[in-house]
Amino acid sequence: MELILWRHAEAEDGTPDSARELTDKGVKQARAMAEWLKPRLPKNTRMIVSPTERTQQTAAALDEDFETVKEIGPAASAKAILAAAGWPDAKGAVVVVGHQPTLGEVAALLISGEPAGWPMRKGAIWWFSHKTKEGAEETALRVSISPDML
Repeated sequence: MELILWRHAEAEDGTPDSARELTDKGVKQARAMAEWLKPRLPKNTRMIVSPTERTQQTAAALDEDFETVKEIGPAASAKAILAAAGWPDAKGAVVVVGHQPTLGEVAALLISGEPAGWPMRKGAIWWFSHKTKEGAEETALRVSISPDML
């Protein structure tokens, strides 16, 4: 399985939180990451997205179909994100467009086994793969990249 965690790009301040839109910089961040991601994603990649406006706009930059999943919204737990993605047993690849601090907690959980508060830049992705090799399960971080690196 491939799991791509994509933090929403930079958003405006304001209320209600769920209606915050991307800033001009955020739109550029989302487009840059989508341009980098699109040719690298496996065919039939599933994309699940938090219901907030900023995550919806970030996901839309990829110009692919996506599913809105309320369980991965701003108050989600790391375990809820992994359950929604079907980690580690889903077939193929899943992109999760969500929020901090949860995505950082998911990354920490996958790498260290503990859901710590790891930072994740706005608009960045962390790409993990999981496989069973010779009876042992392996999780690897394939890529961690933010829009300012593209």
